[in-house]
Amino acid sequence: MDFTFNSKEELYQMIEPALDAKKSELDRLGYRYIHKNDVWNYLILTKWTKAHNLELSDIVSDILNCDNKLLDKYLKDNLTKDRNIEII
Repeated sequence: MDFTFNSKEELYQMIEPALDAKKSELDRLGYRYIHKNDVWNYLILTKWTKAHNLELSDIVSDILNCDNKLLDKYLKDNLTKDRNIEII
């Protein structure tokens, strides 16, 4: 099945259930301060910056398998800069 998205917003809506699942996992593990937009922005800025033609399954896999400790460290290092950054 081939998916084509016209905007980042449309892609975000499609993968939002994966972000919700990751947020639930983070909450269970005590990372309640990490929001699903934090996961999205982290992956855009660190993993997907030079990626081209990502498959939907790769994006979902990256979200679900994102290293929680690296995400936490990245956010703590960058949180004071601007929490409201949203790259959608």
